[in-house]
Formats: sequence, C-alpha cells, structure tokens
Amino acid sequence: MEMQDQSKINLGIVVSEFNYDITSLMLQRALSHAEFLGVTVKVVVKVPGSYDMAVIVKELLKRDEIDGVVTLGAVIKGETKHDEIVATQTARKLMDLSVEYGKPVTLGIIGHGVTHEQAVERIEEYSMRAVESAVKLIKRLKKLREIDLTKETNVSIE
Repeated sequence: MEMQDQSKINLGIVVSEFNYDITSLMLQRALSHAEFLGVTVKVVVKVPGSYDMAVIVKELLKRDEIDGVVTLGAVIKGETKHDEIVATQTARKLMDLSVEYGKPVTLGIIGHGVTHEQAVERIEEYSMRAVESAVKLIKRLKKLREIDLTKETNVSIE
C-alpha cells in the first residue's frame, strides 16, 4: 500500500498478552506500519488473551475519535481444541461488533491450528495486513457514505 496522507484516520489497537513473545513483535510492526501509512494510533490496549478483546473493542468503537480497531493476537494449537474455540468465537464477536458499530475491526490474530514456529513466520504479514485493511476500509466507508446514490450510478469505490 502506498504511503498517503491519512492523518485524519485514527486507529485503536487491541493486543493480546498471551503469547506475548509473538504479539509484542506484532504490535511493533503494526505501529511502524501505521506510522509509515501516516495514520494515527490513538490508543493501544493490552488484554490478557484474544478471547478477552471484544469488550475493549466495543468500548473503543463507541468513541467518535476512533475510526477503526486493529486486533493483534496469536492463538497457538495445543493438545485440545481450545485454540479453535478461542479463535472462532473471537473472530465471530469481532465481526459482529464491526457490523453493529459500522466501523472496521480487522483481524490480526494468527491461528487457530498453528504452531509457535508458524506464528512467528506470520508476525509481519498479519500485523501489516491488519493495519492496511483498517485504513482501506475506513477510506472506502467514508467515500461510500459521501456518495448520493440517488444522483450517481455505476460508482466504483477502491
């Protein structure tokens, strides 16, 4: 994604402390990429685990000064299916909140079903993609909300 003036875009980041050897690096990459893109990260909130994100994300989405939320986490496969439950339920609730508030909540959560080594390999990709997706969605939602579709046709928003 090319660097543009995105100074009017304000993000919140919610990051899991579980697997913090991975998520701390994800946070560093996300903050660097947001700076590169010229967007403002208004707040970073750490939560115990990915499953705990929804309540904080909801509070951020209520705030007028937050345009979107980036979530960062790593759900590593264990001996049970716990990772599947955590990842699936977290993703579902985050999507529900995004739709409810009409603001992007991007999924920078690695997993389920990944090993620690696989998660490490995905740190940069997931972090940067989550920030880029938030920025793109915020810009496109803004354009969509400004268009008077009673007067315009064949509109393409990119």
